[in-house]
Amino acid sequence: MAARDAAQLYRNVVREVARAVNTSISPRTQRNKVVSANLRRLFERHGQSSEPEVFRRDVENIVTFMRSQREYKTLLERYNPLIDLTGEERIEATARRVGLNMPKVLKCDPTSISFDDDGRPHITSQYTLASLRLASRHLHDLQPVAFPTETVYGLAAIALNAEAASRIFSIKGRPTDNPLIVHVSSQSMLHSLLLPDFTIPPSYQTLINAFWPGPLTLLFPTDITKIPSIITANHSTVAIRMPSHPVARALIAVSNAPLAAPSANSSGKPSPTRAEHVFRDLNGKVGLILDGGPCDIGLESTVLDGLHHDGNIRILRPGGITVEQIEEALRLAHFGHPIPRVLVHRRDFVDDAIEQAPTTPGMKYRHYSPAIPVTLLRATSHPPAGANSISPSTLLASLKSSTVAKPPPKVGLLAPSESVLAKKLLQDPVIQWHRYTLGSLSEMSIIAQRLFDGLLSLEQEGVDLILIEEVPEENEGLAIMNRVKKAASETCWIV
Repeated sequence: MAARDAAQLYRNVVREVARAVNTSISPRTQRNKVVSANLRRLFERHGQSSEPEVFRRDVENIVTFMRSQREYKTLLERYNPLIDLTGEERIEATARRVGLNMPKVLKCDPTSISFDDDGRPHITSQYTLASLRLASRHLHDLQPVAFPTETVYGLAAIALNAEAASRIFSIKGRPTDNPLIVHVSSQSMLHSLLLPDFTIPPSYQTLINAFWPGPLTLLFPTDITKIPSIITANHSTVAIRMPSHPVARALIAVSNAPLAAPSANSSGKPSPTRAEHVFRDLNGKVGLILDGGPCDIGLESTVLDGLHHDGNIRILRPGGITVEQIEEALRLAHFGHPIPRVLVHRRDFVDDAIEQAPTTPGMKYRHYSPAIPVTLLRATSHPPAGANSISPSTLLASLKSSTVAKPPPKVGLLAPSESVLAKKLLQDPVIQWHRYTLGSLSEMSIIAQRLFDGLLSLEQEGVDLILIEEVPEENEGLAIMNRVKKAASETCWIV
């Protein structure tokens, strides 16, 4: 890189950092830690690199992100709060005054979409086709679009464009060291993103054959000439999956481009499983929402890493495909040598480096939390040494004496339909209960599907506190409890 170019690059970085410090994007110390960590990682890697153009592009991605953050946040905050208006009126007025259009919510019919063997969509509904074409134009104009997947609603941008991806981070308020998952519509699109000399491992091919399209995300080595570093948070791997929801897969195919897409919600909040969840949360921040109905699975995809030399499969985030299903698929495809072990992060192994610099979403930061406190009730598992257990009556007394809730306290309760604990608690006549039944323990997939909808519904009802009862950590229960533990600010052991 020429000295003049390097100097200009340095001045751009310094200018954007200085401007970011002078805007209220996030708490100053937190923001500076994120920016500093990314810059430090870039410059350390550059010291060992013989590819100055790659370094230049990475730094330019950082500058693009910071500029996008500053411009989006400054516009949105300039006119807030409009204190004499209701919440919805304030959102609408803010959007009008900063020149943003209120989001269009366009219906799509998933049943009208089918695919041939090469992943090309056939769409019989004209309004669905028109909605997908409009969404594709938004995406190619670098405007994020909210769309349904089988897991949760996603916020999509063209994965090959750093500026488009940076707008996802701006809209969500997402930290830059939290990578994005890339979504493809076909295996040929997957191969177009991979390094030319990379051979898909047999274990990966087995899982692709078994679960794609579907809620399974795999880590692949990053081709830095194709995938912007803002997508991978400067890691050497990129997370890729092929969604099974017809609208999601068709949108990727119609756009003829892979899409980067985290959940379509403000960072840290419960993931949306209905179009109305997205509308309430991101109203005024996203221009187009495709409504394909409620999500079938309701939890994010399972993310796994099978790139280690030992050949084992490491589950970094449990999700829509269970550990048991993965183990069964590998067993049935017996390769003639030892079957890979399936290891779950924090259950079977711990990796501090991954937790500090996550290679996949959902590992480092608090997630899935509504704006009100959530307490996890553990009534079936054994408390750890030193933990205090309380009776249901003590819990009720604590709720009624809480200074957080004005009497009578309004308490949301998320529990399985056969919960004995829930029946005891609901007998108290003083507390104003808002119960959301998750479903039966015999149908854990239904509980998974209803979890986020329950959290968001109770938040909308204006409760003071949400209690959620644990479920067994097996099959879908592992992913359910992964989300519940992250959402809860407190845990109570009940005897």
